[in-house]
Amino acid sequence: METHEQALTISEKKITSLLRLEKITLSDLDKFDTSERQYLGATLTKMLESFKGEERDDFLTKIEDVIPVTNKQVIWEYNHLKITEAISKLIEKYGCMPTQNHIVEETGLSRQTINKHLKEYQTHDGYARQMEQFKIMTPKLMAKVYKSAVNGDVRAARLYLETFGATNKRQGKTVVNSQNNYIQINNTILSQENLKRLSAEQLKQIESVVTMVLPEGEKAG
Repeated sequence: METHEQALTISEKKITSLLRLEKITLSDLDKFDTSERQYLGATLTKMLESFKGEERDDFLTKIEDVIPVTNKQVIWEYNHLKITEAISKLIEKYGCMPTQNHIVEETGLSRQTINKHLKEYQTHDGYARQMEQFKIMTPKLMAKVYKSAVNGDVRAARLYLETFGATNKRQGKTVVNSQNNYIQINNTILSQENLKRLSAEQLKQIESVVTMVLPEGEKAG
């Protein structure tokens, strides 16, 4: 009966033989059972983590046909994180957009990988997923803006009103109607009677918002 050590040795020999190939295809895995494929996956992952630059590119080219789709997504996310972190760190360090040589040194990725990623990242599914993650956080962010606004932050109030107003635009334009006794902004009516009910602090906040949005020539005084 085969011992665990003997089985492991057989698996290692099969993997060593496989890695000698110039290109590994799915048909090359036909002789591997489930446990051997798992062991192969762990081995390939460990090898990939140890490579840098062009050596890493060559290794990925060798095994690309046997990499699961989910793993390809993980590799893209890894590259994206490394590149964006490097750019952010280098801008903070040097005060300007870093050269590609600096990004190569900082990330350990090849120039070719960086070029390809920068050129194609906006069309990649991973980028679309990240944008959806930002969108899903919008309500939470607006809740914080609202909280700041009701606590007296005029800038937050202005941002909140502008964002809310954008959802009630007609044909892409904000409708502002004014008459002698009231002002209407979209569906909100601010009458002289309503103004009388506001406190001095509320009136001051409205005045501040109006002052910020009006051109210099239209400001009173």
